Amino acid sequence: MRISAGLAGVALIGLVAACGGEDGGGGGTAAEGGGGGGDASSYPAESIRMIVPYGAGGPTDLTTRTVGACIEEELGQTVVVENLPGGSGALATSELVAAEPDGYTLSLVTAGTMVLTPLANEVGYTKDDITPVGVMTEVPSVLAVGENSPYATAEDFFAAVEAQPGTVTVGTPGASTPQAIELQRLAEEHGVQVTAVPFNGNAEMTTALLGGNVDAVLINASSDVVQNIESGAFVPLVASPEERLSWLPDTPTFTELGYDGLTLSGSTFGLAGPAGLPDDVVSTLEDTLQTCLDKPEVQQTLGEEYVLEEFAGAEELGEVLDRTQEVYEPILG
Repeated sequence: MRISAGLAGVALIGLVAACGGEDGGGGGTAAEGGGGGGDASSYPAESIRMIVPYGAGGPTDLTTRTVGACIEEELGQTVVVENLPGGSGALATSELVAAEPDGYTLSLVTAGTMVLTPLANEVGYTKDDITPVGVMTEVPSVLAVGENSPYATAEDFFAAVEAQPGTVTVGTPGASTPQAIELQRLAEEHGVQVTAVPFNGNAEMTTALLGGNVDAVLINASSDVVQNIESGAFVPLVASPEERLSWLPDTPTFTELGYDGLTLSGSTFGLAGPAGLPDDVVSTLEDTLQTCLDKPEVQQTLGEEYVLEEFAGAEELGEVLDRTQEVYEPILG
């Protein structure tokens, strides 16, 4: 199948959000599930809990609640969404991996929660402790400057960086986020040195950029950022996927500019259960997720630009984390 631009970067082996090995996850995929038990015709027979590893009101919350409402409608059982922020996703993920692998506890997962957090901290789990179900949405990152920036183009920006290494500042949503690590890779693999400045999310980064406190930001292009781009407050210089975004056709990619491999700074929001989720349950959830993401009303709520043109299921979601682990483990491990 054709994978979207962001997933294409991940699929160089075969982003940034579920787990697994080459079979799609240590917990098992629809083809090779860990448990293999249960009867698909009887699932679900009770309410389903869907965990969000971040606070209410953000893009992860919107994604989980929108998909959860559709799954509830499709499967005929109540879906209860619960926000469990804390520990860079560790609190929610620990709850997920400790749950019974019966399909009644699910969670939104990302490369950050499932790869970066375990690599950077002792959290008691790895990406192999979940079973991927599929990709819900994918949010690319953009390197952006303010409307009054002296850098009108990517070429202007990188010329300044190369002329004075380390003097150009770039905001990131945290010190151990994919965006921050990609800037580290930009220096180590391509010899382009900027100074990363960590913030707590998009709101702080936006304030800093518009206030002139940083020269640029490498930021997830969620709806708030898109609004700033549309208003002219943000000027996108570079996009993270391997291929240009259809909705930012004039913005080149890192790959296009010669910085090969820097495709992992976006966020893939996946749906997953604990390791050992039975095959038939995975198949039911995977099929239901695909049905939901095909619905125009779901796409409109999530943002059509964030829903993959072709559905990516358990196997593809596993590949996202495999590739992220392969790239980041030598850096953070």
